[in-house]
Amino acid sequence: MGSLLHYVYLNSRGKRLPVSLSTRATPTETAGPVAVTLGGLDGYAPGSGRRGAGRISGKGWLRLISPLVAIGLWQIGSSTGIIPATKLASPGKIADTAYQLIVTNSPAYGTLQGSLLVSLERWAIGCSIGVAVGMALGLVSGLSRPGETALDPIMQALRSVPLFGLIPLFIIWFGIGELPKVMLVMLAALFLMYVAAFAGIRSVDGKLAELGQVLGLSRREQIRHIVLPGALPEMLTGLRLSLVASLLALVIAEQINANQGLGFIINQGEQFLQNNIIVVVLIVYAILGLLADAVVRLIERKALSWRRGFME
Repeated sequence: MGSLLHYVYLNSRGKRLPVSLSTRATPTETAGPVAVTLGGLDGYAPGSGRRGAGRISGKGWLRLISPLVAIGLWQIGSSTGIIPATKLASPGKIADTAYQLIVTNSPAYGTLQGSLLVSLERWAIGCSIGVAVGMALGLVSGLSRPGETALDPIMQALRSVPLFGLIPLFIIWFGIGELPKVMLVMLAALFLMYVAAFAGIRSVDGKLAELGQVLGLSRREQIRHIVLPGALPEMLTGLRLSLVASLLALVIAEQINANQGLGFIINQGEQFLQNNIIVVVLIVYAILGLLADAVVRLIERKALSWRRGFME
């Protein structure tokens, strides 16, 4: 993606040539892309931010330091008795418990990898539906005043309802099977994605739309080349928040009459007073969240390589 916030197209000498937009740039006839001033940064050209992104991504391993330090302090606290084993098992004990859950098909817990696959399926289905529906509703509401009038009051009212307060109602409506679990995950992702998409669209600079009209762009072209690229940063932030929120909803949803899944293992660990089992599953949830966030951060670096940030 370049910056036009991407590219608008200007008819020049019978060709549709890419010209980068800026609220201060003056389009001129040229045989190729011109350097732009985006957000007041003179001399910026599409792709120039990639070197900074590369420098940052190359040091991604540094993000592992603080978790490793935390684990080391945890182990020291457990070894010295500062952290009682009855309250929180040591990292060594947690690692051994995780290994046993993987290699042993326990009648009480099943296997960790089996439960993980079940949970991933629920999360993937619910989150993907929620993100897709939230994005679609955000686009309709953000791009249309009638759409906003019709949809936004309903969405704002529904997202104010406590999500977990819907659990008894969902059980009455849909029973205790998979559907209420998936729906809780879906709703957790949907509302955050809707708000991010709506806010991203409405935050696009109106001067860019005016310039698009001057250049003769149709409404569809304005949406494609100006509105959506301009809203993309907030949409990706909404995606990061939606992934984490849906994972939190999964933790609760899987403790509703579940007989498999990570939440089921937590329930069993609580009944048998095995905090090491509970901590293992919580760590798995944390790893899932970190991996999901890392994927979206990677997408951000690729999709928003044209954007120059404060830290670059």
